[in-house]
Amino acid sequence: MPIYIVRKLAFFLLAIIAASIAIFLLIRGAGGNVAAVVLGKDATAEAINALAQQYGLDRPIMVQYLDWIGKLLQGDLGRSFRTNESVADLVVSRLSISIPLCVSGLVLGLLIAIPAGTYSALYSDRPLGALVALLSQIGIAVPVFWAGILLSLLFGVRLGWLPTGGWTNWEVNFWGAVRSLVLPVVSLGLILGASLTRYVRSAVLDVMNQDYVRTARATGMTQMQALLQVGLRNAALPIATVVGLQIAELIGGTVIIETVFSLPGLSRMILANVAAREVIVVQSTVMLIIVFVMFINLIVDLLYGVLDPRVRLAR
Repeated sequence: MPIYIVRKLAFFLLAIIAASIAIFLLIRGAGGNVAAVVLGKDATAEAINALAQQYGLDRPIMVQYLDWIGKLLQGDLGRSFRTNESVADLVVSRLSISIPLCVSGLVLGLLIAIPAGTYSALYSDRPLGALVALLSQIGIAVPVFWAGILLSLLFGVRLGWLPTGGWTNWEVNFWGAVRSLVLPVVSLGLILGASLTRYVRSAVLDVMNQDYVRTARATGMTQMQALLQVGLRNAALPIATVVGLQIAELIGGTVIIETVFSLPGLSRMILANVAAREVIVVQSTVMLIIVFVMFINLIVDLLYGVLDPRVRLAR
């Protein structure tokens, strides 16, 4: 077990280093002179040189990279070139929207997928089981922005029950903020739930075809009893792995949903700073998201090894 953990941690660290180098080179190298890109084509040579000296952009690229990484390890994400605001403060201010959106969307997706996928697997010969499978396939085919637009038209425009966009701060009006998140969360949750339903159904079908489950059925257990008593753990393992992988897709979905519903979350902040050519803001924020996604997948991998000894022994 310790060797398995060390191997996973080593891979995690190498992946983080590779990702940081790729992000730095792509963002810093794509635009050439970073100071000129930030200030725009009308900037004077004196202004470009002054900004480059102020932020160390005139130093060798390797020195800039090591300085950026060193600050990240100390919790310093840098400062905005234009406003001199701390990137960490900018990120924290937007997380109060993005975290509830992502977490609620994931929880809703699981609440949809686990019962729907399980029912569809156990009762695939029934009309309702076939209907669930069909709806999940339709849900997978629907882009998340279409789900957001359709829900807005129905519950926002037609029925007038919920706001179709905008944001109310938690401190100003808590329930107003909750109402602002309902349609975005449902949009994310429905699409994620449709995707996860397919994996749940596949995992449950695979477990139900195992000999130990058939033996349990032969003792008089129903399908549901056999699944819950002897098959649940093995069915949960692949589902947990898929959920970890879906985190990246979920974050990608928030980029679209925050734009559709005009939510000032982390994704919209990144897009706005790309347009404003705020190199350090984009660079540090994207790196933070990648580290988070990789960390979640590391935790899932470690839990998989704990729950299924065959995995760690095979590796």
